[in-house]
Amino acid sequence: MAQAAYLHHEPDSQHEPARLSPRARREAALDETKRSFLRMVSHELRTPLNSILGFSEIISSELYGPLGAPQYKEYAGIIRTSGNRLLKLVNQILEIARLEGRAMDMDLRSEALDHALDDALDGLRDEIAARRTTIVVEGQGSLPAVTADARGLRNVLTNLIQNAVAFGPEGGTVRISIAPHEGDVEIHISDNGPGVDPEDLPRLLRPFEQGENALTRRSEGAGLGLPIVELLCLAMNGRLRLQSALGEGLTATVRLPVG
Repeated sequence: MAQAAYLHHEPDSQHEPARLSPRARREAALDETKRSFLRMVSHELRTPLNSILGFSEIISSELYGPLGAPQYKEYAGIIRTSGNRLLKLVNQILEIARLEGRAMDMDLRSEALDHALDDALDGLRDEIAARRTTIVVEGQGSLPAVTADARGLRNVLTNLIQNAVAFGPEGGTVRISIAPHEGDVEIHISDNGPGVDPEDLPRLLRPFEQGENALTRRSEGAGLGLPIVELLCLAMNGRLRLQSALGEGLTATVRLPVG
């Protein structure tokens, strides 16, 4: 079982820390401090949000009887939608913090792209249907495997497909193709949306920023999806490349080692 190269080394005996340099011991202690902080923040933020989501769902479904005025049910639905949006933002911020702080373990092993894509598309079924988007996967059923973390790979695919669906036109097409490249595997995900000015592409990879084109559109996100994808790719010994031009859609290319 391979591990991402950037992870700090875990001592395999009680005597090993004594052989580490002072700097290495400080870095190991800092990594553990970051992990403890993220565990605490994750718990303290998610616990009240789970209560908000759970009770708002009970209220909006009128589980224990009618609410009376119809506005109450509508307001409960708004609370639940807002809570879900906030929970997604919290999860993304924690993901960024874990990746940037090198506090996320990567279990790198052979992962079948067919299975990973199926899981990602299943999770986006409702969004794809709502946008009436057609998903075309070239070579589906006989796709190669890549060396990746199972959760990380699905997160990468989900974010990129979701981005393509959201910023492509309603009723548009998202094309997914896979090709070998110099011993690696490249995954291309393309939409037929309005595209982005090439000079604006670097901004899409900076947390909490979006391209100028995106800012004038319907997106309500915090601009964390693509930065998370890039950090995940780097953590899995891969990389992300974006290509676009105004009026020509956007293509995201993920390059990962072959599985």
